[in-house]
Amino acid sequence: MTKPGAFIRDTDPADTPRTGRAVRPKLSATLILMRGDMQNPQILMGKRAAGHRFMPSKSVFPGGKAERSDAFAPMANPLTDQTREILARHLPPRRAHAAGATAIRETFEETGLMLAKPCATATSHKAPKGWGAFTSRELGADMGALGLAARAITPPYHPKRFDAWFFMARADHLIDLPECTASSELEGLSWHHIEDAKALDIPKITAIVLDELQHRLQDSARPVPYYHMHRGQHRRDWL
Repeated sequence: MTKPGAFIRDTDPADTPRTGRAVRPKLSATLILMRGDMQNPQILMGKRAAGHRFMPSKSVFPGGKAERSDAFAPMANPLTDQTREILARHLPPRRAHAAGATAIRETFEETGLMLAKPCATATSHKAPKGWGAFTSRELGADMGALGLAARAITPPYHPKRFDAWFFMARADHLIDLPECTASSELEGLSWHHIEDAKALDIPKITAIVLDELQHRLQDSARPVPYYHMHRGQHRRDWL
């Protein structure tokens, strides 16, 4: 196992360098969906529209920034003990819930696919913003299907910063409802084997996480990596 320490590969350079004080990273989450042979799975990726100000035309996993309402998202199944314990060491309970919920909500909005299960309490209260499509079908987020692949915080010299949590889940946990449609944020959604995905035009952190995913599929006991900057050094530590 590689020891924690300096990590020399950078994330993608900012289009416009930051001026002034570093901005606080915003909580975000991504979902790596996998199907087929889990030793060599296909993963779902899409291409960001060319008009986006952030990472235009890059191929990415579904995901995005957490919304305040994600902390109150309806939940059909709780996080696994392992995932919950890792998140709890770094996030308060509501933000930990929001991280997992964000990955599921953003995936639905960008792909039309729901990582969800029936949830009797989903309609007992007014649906949190962004969760109406779930509660109207009496569905809640299937948090128990989530595993953790990585965490990465954008370096402080970038004008936009994210505290990004990369979750993973098997595609056979999805509910694919024909009437659900995706937003136009991701184009050309398609499944790729990991080596093929590396050949796409992807952000550097995506390439790093794909490498990590390959290691994790061979060694399920591998610790979850944490990519960040500490005292001017790019590091990979373990959560």
